[in-house]
Amino acid sequence: MKDILEAIIAQSPPSPDRRAEFAAFTVPEFYRGVVVRREETGMFDGVPSQEKDPRRSLHIDEVPTPEVGPGEALVAVMASSVNYNTVWTSIFEPMSTFGFLERYGRTSPLASRHDQPYHVVGSDLAGVVLRTGAGVHVWSPGDEVVAHCLSVELERADGHNDTMLDPEQRIWGFETNFGGLAELALVKTNQLMPKPAHLTWEEAAAPGLVNSTAYRQLVSANGARMKQGDVVLVWGASGGLGSYATQLALHGGAIPVCVVSSPEKAEICRSLGAELIIDRVAEDYRFWSDEHTQNPREWQRLGRRIRELTGGDDPDIVLEHPGRETFGASVYVTRRGGTIATCASTSGFVHEYDNRYLWMNLKHIVGSHFANYREAWEANRLIARGMIHPTLSRVYPLTETGQAAYDVHRNTHQGKVGVLCLAPTEGLGVRDSELRARHQTAINRFRGV
Repeated sequence: MKDILEAIIAQSPPSPDRRAEFAAFTVPEFYRGVVVRREETGMFDGVPSQEKDPRRSLHIDEVPTPEVGPGEALVAVMASSVNYNTVWTSIFEPMSTFGFLERYGRTSPLASRHDQPYHVVGSDLAGVVLRTGAGVHVWSPGDEVVAHCLSVELERADGHNDTMLDPEQRIWGFETNFGGLAELALVKTNQLMPKPAHLTWEEAAAPGLVNSTAYRQLVSANGARMKQGDVVLVWGASGGLGSYATQLALHGGAIPVCVVSSPEKAEICRSLGAELIIDRVAEDYRFWSDEHTQNPREWQRLGRRIRELTGGDDPDIVLEHPGRETFGASVYVTRRGGTIATCASTSGFVHEYDNRYLWMNLKHIVGSHFANYREAWEANRLIARGMIHPTLSRVYPLTETGQAAYDVHRNTHQGKVGVLCLAPTEGLGVRDSELRARHQTAINRFRGV
């Protein structure tokens, strides 16, 4: 692993002549990865969700390097990041991910590799291809890449119009093993995309899942079909998903209304270029009177506040990801004929809303889950061209991934929290210094916040 790392660091800029060098490296038989263990799935039984501590369940273990199958690649991971699915995995909610691995393992002899007593987690990476399997022609050892997290088999017709509809669609590192929070990762080669040349490894690893998710949810024909002039209500606008949604809205000619929970988060949104901001804590919105009863008067108050900011317009689109806490309000405030695009449900999966405001006003609820390869590629292209920027706020070493997940679970972070895997320090991997210099301020906007 030391020789591989030295070659990656020395490879500036990447050269086709070095592909043979990377292909010749001996791949280690074992590598370090962040895992949850099957034997510990009951460790939080009876503990409230918010009190479950990822630092107890996420471990750094030495695990065997998996066989590289047809259409797959083994990647040396320089950096990764923490998404909310890693939090779910670490607290075994809404269920243990070992059930996912067992079901996947039953689908084929090759997939049986994923059914292990450990689960290497993580759904983002930036790194270098070490090996490719049979039938791979586009990617080669030595290629610097990022990976999106959609794993599909595409053996049935259902997924060939939109790969997200493939019956065997899974999220890599969550519903599959050998994820990105590790020194090595196993991916399908149709997950790979070129690493943005002006970014460091940790910056390049940060956007993948959330940027692609926001792109499909807002922009794609499979999502809300955002157009110029649309008013877009963005919950958690300074967070992992919301910070990219806010940028996509601004660069797509839409008008974001950013919902945040502190003056500091409001300032971040202003620095992105947003002007219409609601501090839900300062304005003390209480959408639930108690655990079982929503408060429609608070929905109405939120609607009035949005119209005050927009000059009388209701949101054409609501980017919904908190779920249970906000969904009733989201349905209410959306304009007649508008769209509520929903994913994640980080505050609870069981949504309640008054259907009169949906059906009588011809509104639409669109379920949106990650993105297909084309959508992820387009989202990554915006990053590579310096039009959308990483929202990386803090970076941890691999050994402190538990703390990184704890930050995300407790919502003490801004933007994205990164993790160094093989990269020994931050700041490595920049290949286009000129493009970076033009966007240095935007790239660092979230740093240290």
